[in-house]
This record gives sequence, structure tokens and C-alpha cells, in this order.
Amino acid sequence: MVTQLSYARRGVATEEMKHVAESEQVSLDLIVRGVANGSIIIPRNVARKQELTKLVGIGKGLRTKVNVNIGTSTLRVNLQEEVEKARIAVRYGADTIMDLSDAGDLPSIRRTLMEEARIQFGYVPVYQAYAEAVQKHKNPLEMDEDDFLNAFEQCARDGVDYTTIHAGLTRELADRLLKVKRHAGIVSKGGTITAAWMLKYGKENPYYEHFDYLCEIAREYDVTFSLGDALRPGSILDSHDELQVAEMINVARLAKRAYAMDVQVMIEGPGHVPLNEVAANVRLAKSLIGDVPYYVLGPLVTDVAAGYDHIASAIGAAIAASEGADLLCYLTPSEHLALPTPEEVKEGLIAYRIAAHAGDIVKIRDRAIRWDAEMTRARRMLDWAKQISLAIDPEEAARIHNRDGQLQGNSVPCTMCGSACVYIMLPQQRRYEVVEGEGRGGEKEKDEEDVIVKGKNE
Repeated sequence: MVTQLSYARRGVATEEMKHVAESEQVSLDLIVRGVANGSIIIPRNVARKQELTKLVGIGKGLRTKVNVNIGTSTLRVNLQEEVEKARIAVRYGADTIMDLSDAGDLPSIRRTLMEEARIQFGYVPVYQAYAEAVQKHKNPLEMDEDDFLNAFEQCARDGVDYTTIHAGLTRELADRLLKVKRHAGIVSKGGTITAAWMLKYGKENPYYEHFDYLCEIAREYDVTFSLGDALRPGSILDSHDELQVAEMINVARLAKRAYAMDVQVMIEGPGHVPLNEVAANVRLAKSLIGDVPYYVLGPLVTDVAAGYDHIASAIGAAIAASEGADLLCYLTPSEHLALPTPEEVKEGLIAYRIAAHAGDIVKIRDRAIRWDAEMTRARRMLDWAKQISLAIDPEEAARIHNRDGQLQGNSVPCTMCGSACVYIMLPQQRRYEVVEGEGRGGEKEKDEEDVIVKGKNE
């Protein structure tokens, strides 16, 4: 089977590569070279039946992307609620979506959500192996190697674009779990299932032992690997311990094997990391994995923000993005507390879109700053319609601006400053020119009125 990676290695630009180049406003050559060297991925399973409404590239030189997790749990299976979450994710700008369902009719749930969310779609195959063991044997660990492998293959046949595979968690590391003193233990659900299975049967992780076989299946369908961080820290007290770093070394090696077999790959990161270690984490990861796209959960910079973990983690996410993280996995206000509601999915997504853009202003400033430059001009001109349309959540911006007592229309102040509005008191500020080459927004502006040339007074 020919994959995006194999096409790029031959210098062939696919329709997907052309689309990404256009949407990112970069050269097609940059995309082709990036996919060819593994620094850019375009997850797109050839078996996926749905025509996507949005297709993104993930990696070096591109906008930081945001992933939304949804899915059922063993204590709550409500497909219609998950469908509503999928709709919200698409409506409010998610770049990718991942189904974390581990209860119910998983293939049916997955296919329904893929139909509803026509953006790049991920899944965790070990969840299906776990759920089937519960249904068949009433024991989640009553699995054999084929159950692990068959779950992955079914996901590939169903059209899943990328899959989290905890292949870096070896039996040796599982044994170390019982000896290393960790404050929060192992908090990855897929990692815990895999570790418990290895320790019960004394066998190697099937996803590690049969990794080349997984690559053959992934190559057939052009499924992208997301090499999971099963040993990510679940507390800032465990950040960068020997287990986390050892697994990262393992997945770096596996990424090279996948790339050699023409399989697209990204690598997952933490987790809970104190603020002063977030940048170091991205730098360490990149030193080990090179320019392979780095996909981070959070990271959460404190453990006490229950109910507000979307904010606590967005702080870490913004730093991670500015340092080179390529895909951010959102958290919602219900993290550590409950399955998120549709409204909480929106809150988490908006927080992470803000974090991603804040990082991009550092990482790809010349392109990212254009959005802020447009907003700055709209604010200076008191163009409320434009300001609202440019907001990351126009609906919420409009709701707040149009509250009772607010003056309506353009060229009027809002209720924050009223008649003391700086653009009312000093209207000359609304008339100026940015001298070409000197404006930090990268554009030249000139209003029809008299202008103030930068550096001069009117």
C-alpha cells in the first residue's frame, strides 16, 4: 500500500498535501519535504468512508493543532450525548477528535462518531480488547496477544486515522513499576491495562513484541501511530522520573522503525509537569525524537485545580506549544472528577485553542500574528462587528457585548470605560500608518483619514 509518507519520499504531492499547504499558507514544497522526513504527518486512513470537512497537517512549521477527547465509560454509556460532544468539537474548531470509549458497542459507537465528526479521528485499540474481555469473560485481563492485535486491525479497517499504541511500555518497565516509588503510580488507563496484563501472565507487551506486524497493518491502511506515554506522570511530583524518560527512549526507537516502514508517526507526552519543567520537557522530547511531531496532554502545571483543570493545563499547553509541541490534547473542567458534559467539552476546547494560538505567536509569529493584528485594528477603530467576528468564540463575545445597557453599533464605547474610552478621548489614535517593514503585525495600514506616521506626531 502507498502511504502519504511513501508518496512524499518520492517527491509526489498528494491532494491531502496540497490542501494542507493551502490551509496553512505555506509552500507545497515545505509540506512534501516535511512529510518525507517525518516532521509533518497528515493522518488519513484510506479505508475511511466519510469525506472530511476539515483536514490538517500536524508538525514542524505548521499551526499548533488541538485534539478533543470524547467517549463512553464503564459507568456511563450515552451515545447521543457523545454525538452532541462530537458536534460541539467540530462546531468550535477542534482539529482532531479521539474516541476514548471503553464500554458499550464500541465498533458501533466509533463508526457513529466518525460519521458525525468528519475530521481526523483517533482511537485507543487496547480499550476495545479490554471491553471485549469484560463482555466475554467478565474479567478485563482475560485477553491473549491476538486480542490486542485484532483490536488494532479492526480499528484500521473501520477507518480510524490515528491510534494510540502503548508500545513503549515493555515488560521490563512493568516490572520496574513495582520497585520505583511513584507518588501517583501509573495513571494511563491503556497503560495500566497493558501493564497489569504483562504482570499477570509474565509476557511481553504484544504491541512492543509485534510492532513490525502493526506497522504492516498501519501501512496497508495508512494509519498513523500515536505512540502513547503509558508512564506519563500523574502528579507533578513524578515529573521526569526514570519510568517516564525510559519509555520516551523506547518510543523514540519505535518511531524510527515505523518511519522506516513508511508509517506516519507522532509521539505522546505528559501529563503533569511543574511550570518550570514544561519547556525542558519539550526540549528533552525533541532531543530524543528529533522533529517527529510531539503530542502533549496538557501538561497540567498543578494538581489542585479540580474543576478548572482546563485552565491549569492550558497554561502548560501554551508553553509547550511555544517550545515546539505540535498537537495539544485538551482537558475539560471535569478532568479527574467526572465524564465531561457537552458544555465542558466546549470550555476545554476554547481554552486549548487559545493556548495553541498563544504558542503559535512565538513559534510561527509571522503567520500567527496576522489574526491579532486584525483584532488590534478593529479595536482601535471601535469596529465591534469585526471584533466579534475575529474572537476565538464569536458567540460568547457577542453575548457579552450585547448585554443590557450596552451601546450598540460601531464607533461607540463599551460599558467598561464608557465616555473615558481611550479611542473616544483621543480619536487621533484611530488614524495612523504603519510604515512598511516596521510594523510588528507584518502589514501596512492607512486609513482614509489623516494619518500619523510611526515615530511622528500629528
